[in-house]
Amino acid sequence: MVDNITLNEKYKKLVDIIKSYGSAAVAFSGGVDSTLLLKVASDTLGDKVLAITIRSASFPKREFTEALSFIASLKARHRIIETNELELLEFVKNPPDRCYHCKKELFSKLLKAAYEENVAVVMEGSNIDDLSDYRPGRKALEELHIKSPLKEAGLTKEEIRLLSKELMLPTWQKPSYACLSSRFPYGEEITEEKLRRIEAAEDLLLSKGFSQVRVRYHGDTARIEVPPEDRENFFNTDFMDFVASELKALGFAYSSLDLQGYRSGSLNEGLSSSQKKEYI
Repeated sequence: MVDNITLNEKYKKLVDIIKSYGSAAVAFSGGVDSTLLLKVASDTLGDKVLAITIRSASFPKREFTEALSFIASLKARHRIIETNELELLEFVKNPPDRCYHCKKELFSKLLKAAYEENVAVVMEGSNIDDLSDYRPGRKALEELHIKSPLKEAGLTKEEIRLLSKELMLPTWQKPSYACLSSRFPYGEEITEEKLRRIEAAEDLLLSKGFSQVRVRYHGDTARIEVPPEDRENFFNTDFMDFVASELKALGFAYSSLDLQGYRSGSLNEGLSSSQKKEYI
């Protein structure tokens, strides 16, 4: 349970941290964390805040559209940067430290854009809970001196959602999201065609009322993860036949339901502790 006094103190700390920058660019994806960060930054720094959204192969169109919608409602300064991570060999080959190489490339471009706009720092939305998972991208953020004020203020995901609710942000209940490249087992080559296939499969299931979906790519098999409480929705032969048929049309010969349900970073479960240490 979140203590309101502690939450208010963390919020004030967040405002003070952002205020100390003078001006800032926010890496804005439209997710729960970056939406709160952009809102607080906009309230604190006004027109000295620049939102930067990436358009790339691993960023679904639905997420990009939602990000643009919020930017329009906030009337914040905004810049869109086109990137193509598929030009990065380290991304395509998909080693365990793929995220490091991708974020290094991505945030280097954000820093360049911030410099061109005469903005002091670049911020992103990592929080305290992110420290508990395998995230090699953190190393890139540290090397590039990217700011993570939500983490610095000590905010957890639950607290970020509560603050978002208080600020009446549309994302306060939005499911967590990760880029489409996280759907591939390490070592599985990532291509444009595979990314589009995964995006289409997830869009299909989201259109059927699932709040959160991951379709993991295992060659000719799609492994579906939905929240544990939603697994029973598949216990209907007509629906199973429908999903199997639709996914087969997308190029998956087989489709399966993960019996454990959705959990963040499930593909990291195949990495040993020594492998994780090697890449962090």
